[in-house]
Amino acid sequence: MSKDSIIISTRAPVGYVGVVREGSTFNQGCKGLIPKDSEKLNTLFYAYYLLSKREHLQNISGGSTFKELSKNLLQNLDVPLPPLPEQKAIAEILSTADETIQKSDEIIAQTERLKKGLMQELLTKGIGHEEFKDSEIGRIPEKWGVVRLGDEKITDLIMGQSPPSSTYNYENEGLPFLQGNAEFGEIYPTPLKHTTKPLKIAEKEDILISVRAPVGDVNLSPFKLCIGRGLAAIRFKKDYDLFYFYCFQKMKSFIENIGKGSTFKAITKGELENLKIPLSPLPEQHKIASILSIIDKKLELEKSRKQKFERIRQGLMNDLLTGNRRVNV
Repeated sequence: MSKDSIIISTRAPVGYVGVVREGSTFNQGCKGLIPKDSEKLNTLFYAYYLLSKREHLQNISGGSTFKELSKNLLQNLDVPLPPLPEQKAIAEILSTADETIQKSDEIIAQTERLKKGLMQELLTKGIGHEEFKDSEIGRIPEKWGVVRLGDEKITDLIMGQSPPSSTYNYENEGLPFLQGNAEFGEIYPTPLKHTTKPLKIAEKEDILISVRAPVGDVNLSPFKLCIGRGLAAIRFKKDYDLFYFYCFQKMKSFIENIGKGSTFKAITKGELENLKIPLSPLPEQHKIASILSIIDKKLELEKSRKQKFERIRQGLMNDLLTGNRRVNV
């Protein structure tokens, strides 16, 4: 396939589109569209057009085991033919939007790497320590200790229990309800439904941890809410929460590996209680949490910006690729 041709996936999944920048080959899972008249067609414009029709292409694809879009169906797809200068202008507008989104992706990836590095440094070495010791959880500062998560002097652990489904509602009646981690955000979840008969309660700023497939994701409770069987709430008896929120983020892989189950993984209350966690001086915890929360705020802001750009891009595609909005050139 020659340079500047379009390649489209036509076999499970259907509808992913790209423009090749050099001569290429492809397998039976794709089809190539080679423009015959560069005086009438702008490849990038039609790549965006096909991308905008992904759902339609998936719907017209056949197959019981997996979807496949036939050559005949693709050939018979009607496409618009605006003037070439307008095609080029639309393609440029949309590619500029894509570049903006890509820059956001790069900033997010860079910030996530920074956070990961800081968590590794701060949650194992602390701030300003020169003497260290070996412990059950690895090498830690000499002045730190190690405790069980289930130590009653440190925490209360509340395992979730789902209320009757007949009590669920979307009219804000009762308490907000979370069944699992589906509505988790960067730091706080956004519950979509309520229940009028809450059974297990998480208080504001409790750490919420996913205990059923997937295991180990954490958020902070933004307010009093009901938790279902997919979650547990960890309530610290002193102002430790944000520090340990980051500790649990760092421990996610370890907690995942504790989870058992053939159909889906789950972790029990006893297994949570036996987790070993570091115990550092409270002022140091606050400093560490403050540093990491600044990084989280930057991440949250950049992810919000990316979502905004994606909405703008989708709106532009809806308007420009359908002719609802013309580009004067």
